[in-house]
Amino acid sequence: MSAVQTPSAGRATLLVTSRGRSIMRATHPAPGPTPPADSPTARLALAPRRIDRAVLDGGWWPRSRDSSAEVPALVAALTQRYGPIRHVLLNSATWADRPRRLTAGTRVVRMGWFISQDPALATAITTGGDQLDLLVVPPDTSPEAAERAMAAAADPDVFTSAAGLLTTPAATETAGAGPEPAGVWENEGGRVFGGPRVPEPSGLPAVGAVAPR
Repeated sequence: MSAVQTPSAGRATLLVTSRGRSIMRATHPAPGPTPPADSPTARLALAPRRIDRAVLDGGWWPRSRDSSAEVPALVAALTQRYGPIRHVLLNSATWADRPRRLTAGTRVVRMGWFISQDPALATAITTGGDQLDLLVVPPDTSPEAAERAMAAAADPDVFTSAAGLLTTPAATETAGAGPEPAGVWENEGGRVFGGPRVPEPSGLPAVGAVAPR
């Protein structure tokens, strides 16, 4: 019995026999890159605009040290703001896993792992060659301290390094001090700090020299 295959939409193929009968047969499409299941949005604070003299472009507060679970959401949020990301650099000693590549949406991002990379710093490079430097707030930091550290990292007028922002008493508080304040996260996919500047919290170090980017 001869048959003619006619592709149909979805995951099935329509077989039409010589006697006019139609039979549906399930097919399996070619695999493609897929984002991790149950991947939450990134807790991210970004500067309102990029300034060359700024030390940092924002702050990132991952929920764990599992880069395979955390980096795709970060890349997705940065892509919305700055365009496609091709490379992410992290410290090799502070993360539980060190994949060479990760899938973020429909793109594959290269990962770079360096012991010399500041553990408090994540670096993302766009396909256009722009370098984005982000403070990495430890996952077990209390919500109040994390909010304060990320707000400072997203402020172009704060010239403290990523490591310096995490050595303040406020930034080293661990979780357990209380529930997350209501209204802290306007959008966990990337909160932008704009509007009038506010004085630095007393727990932050004094503004120092501009570190090289």
